[in-house]
Amino acid sequence: MKTVVITGGTGMVGKHLTAMLLNNGYRVIVLSRNPPGNSHHKALSYAKWDVENQLIDVEALASADAIVHLAGAGVADKRWSAKRKLAIQESRIKSSALLVDSLQTMNNFKVKTIVSASAIGWYGPDNDESKINGFIESTPPAKDFLGETCRLWEESITPVSNLGIRLVKYRIGIVLSNAGGALQAFRQPLRGGIATILGSGNQMISWIHIDDLCRLFMNALENNQLNDVYNAVANQPVTNRKLTLTLAKIQRGKWFIPVYVPSFLLKIIMGEMSIEVLKSTTVNNTKIRTAGFTFLYPEIEHALQQLKASE
Repeated sequence: MKTVVITGGTGMVGKHLTAMLLNNGYRVIVLSRNPPGNSHHKALSYAKWDVENQLIDVEALASADAIVHLAGAGVADKRWSAKRKLAIQESRIKSSALLVDSLQTMNNFKVKTIVSASAIGWYGPDNDESKINGFIESTPPAKDFLGETCRLWEESITPVSNLGIRLVKYRIGIVLSNAGGALQAFRQPLRGGIATILGSGNQMISWIHIDDLCRLFMNALENNQLNDVYNAVANQPVTNRKLTLTLAKIQRGKWFIPVYVPSFLLKIIMGEMSIEVLKSTTVNNTKIRTAGFTFLYPEIEHALQQLKASE
């Protein structure tokens, strides 16, 4: 039974991945600032870490065969003040530093693989090339806040490669899940019969079903040939309009009214974060598919239908 340590294991993706790993015979240790005393599963346990004070349970780390690194303050959880932007960056950089420093100072560890989250925030808005072919992994990082955050995030975990550890980084798109995140924001107005299309609605959204995302993490743990950066997005990005209207038809049938929310209003409500909501980012997943991964939900209709059925 392989042991996987997960950082950020209490978040939306972390909980889903934990369940998937347990169902596939792994032992899971979730690092938490306030670990609960007991677990509902005999193969699941919790260990303490404190990123701010750079403290970690070294016994948990020593028992790990692999680490999945998901920790980081939620990008869309709060308005982007200067303080919040600093917290978004530091939560990622400091948590990576804690893992790197701990492994470097340990006399013995058996960690063979680290799979680290990153995000498609690495890429800026679409250009003429990406509109046609999509952004690929060799694209330089954008010069904006999220581009710089992703660059620092990826760089902060990279030193583990010098320890002989296989490192896989996933640049994750918009995750669709019943447990929270973007899908809930899209669904909320639909409860009142309103399908809210943001801005022009023409901006491309590169998305991924949470099952496929967690399968990607498992694939990285099990496929020793993976050792690089990969885009974690579905085969077919869609416009904001198509996602919204497809979801509305699945949730409400014919009983909804499309309403466009003007860009200026989003800017007033959301501040700087509205740039990301209105940004078009077309991301290419050919690299991970060429490595042998097959998506269960390559198209938006199938993904949303499955999520509706499993609510």
